[in-house]
Amino acid sequence: MLTTLLYRSHISDDVTIKTLEAMVKKASERNASYDVTGILLFNGRHFFQLLEGPEAGVSAVYDRICADNKHHNLVELMRDYAPARRFGNAGMELFDLREHEEFSVLQAVLNRGTSKYQLTYADRALQFLRTFVDATEKKNYFEVLPAEHWEFLVDELMKPQASDVALPEGHQLFAFQPIVDPMSREMVSVEAKMRAPDGGPAQDHFAGLTPQETYELDLHSKAQAFAQAASLGIEGRTLSINLLPMTLVEVPGAVDYLLREIQANNLVPEQVVVEVTENDVIPRTEAFEQAVRQLKAAGISLAIDNFGAGSAGLLLLTRVQPDRIKIDHNIIRDVHKSGPKQAIVLAIMKCCSALEIAVTAEGVEKPEEWMWLEVAGISWFQGSLFARPAPGSIPAVAWPELR
Repeated sequence: MLTTLLYRSHISDDVTIKTLEAMVKKASERNASYDVTGILLFNGRHFFQLLEGPEAGVSAVYDRICADNKHHNLVELMRDYAPARRFGNAGMELFDLREHEEFSVLQAVLNRGTSKYQLTYADRALQFLRTFVDATEKKNYFEVLPAEHWEFLVDELMKPQASDVALPEGHQLFAFQPIVDPMSREMVSVEAKMRAPDGGPAQDHFAGLTPQETYELDLHSKAQAFAQAASLGIEGRTLSINLLPMTLVEVPGAVDYLLREIQANNLVPEQVVVEVTENDVIPRTEAFEQAVRQLKAAGISLAIDNFGAGSAGLLLLTRVQPDRIKIDHNIIRDVHKSGPKQAIVLAIMKCCSALEIAVTAEGVEKPEEWMWLEVAGISWFQGSLFARPAPGSIPAVAWPELR
C-alpha cells in the first residue's frame, strides 16, 4: 500500500551545512533501499519532509528519522494513502529555501512530479508543503525541551491530606486529584473521582443497575464527595464533581439536592464545579439546558469533561455555554509530536477564547505534552505527571524543575 508521511522538525544546534549534505546523501541511499522517495525542504532552522513509498518502508525510514539526534521536536503532520507516487525515483532530494526564491522552489518541486500524477497545490500533501515554504504556520512551531531536561519533584511542604469521614458500608469512596497551574506552582482545584466501595472503577458499581438507579446513585453519592472534600480543607480551591448529564434531568430536584448537601458540609456553591462528559447521550436537551440554568443561577459552575471524545462537544458549546472545558486525554496524549492533535488543540483554544471559556488539559503524563500545551497557552493541567488520584485524600503535587 502506497503511504505518504509528512513531518517537520527543528535542526539541532551542532549540525553544520557540511553535516547536512552528508546526512542527505546517506538518507538518500537508505530511502532507496526501502523504495521510499523523500522530498526534504530546509529553511535554515526547520526541516519539512514528504516521504512516500510502501507502508513498511515509510515506517522503517521514519522510525530511524525519529531516533536521529541531528534534529528534534518532530511533529508528524500527515499520514495518508494514495493510488500513485507524486514523485519518482526512490531516494531523497534536498531543497534549501535559503538559496532559492519562493516561487522557484515550489516550481522545482512540482517539476519533480511523476508523469502519472498531475501535481497541483489542490493536493493535500502539497498544500502542507506550500504552507511550509510560505511560513504561514511558523508561529506554531513550538520548541520544547527533551524530557530529560526536567525532573518533577514532590512538594515536601504540601503534606498529603487524608479525609477523616467514616464511610458507611457500601458507600462510595472518592479519590481526589489536583488540577494545577505548574508555572505558578499552585493547586487551583481538586476533582473528586468516584470509586466503587472496593476501590474499583465507578463503572463497576453502576453495572447491573437500571438507568434510573444509576442516576440516583450518581447524584446521591455526591453527598459523600462533599463530606470528604470538606474534611480535607479545600478552602480557597474549587471542587469538581462528575455527573451524568441526564442525572440532572431524570432525578427530581437534583439541583436542590446538590445545594442542600453543599450547605450541609459548609461549602459554598461558587466553589463547586459540575463536570458533565461530552460523550454521554443527552436525549432531552431542553430539560438539560434548564437544569444547567438552574445550576448557574445558584452559583455552581459547569465544565464539559472529555471534550473532543464524543460527537456533541461543539453543539454543547452553542447550547449551554460552560465555564470551562477539559480537553480529553486521547487528544492530549503525545500532542507534542502530532500535527493533527496540535491543530485541534489550537482550534479549541481559539474557539474557547472567543467565548471566554477556560481550558484545562487532562490526562497529562509526559513532560513534553505539558511543555507544548503550556507554550500553546494552556495554564491548568491535570494528570499523573503532577499527581495521581488518591483515595480519600489529596496527594502532594510534583512540580517541574529544570535540571
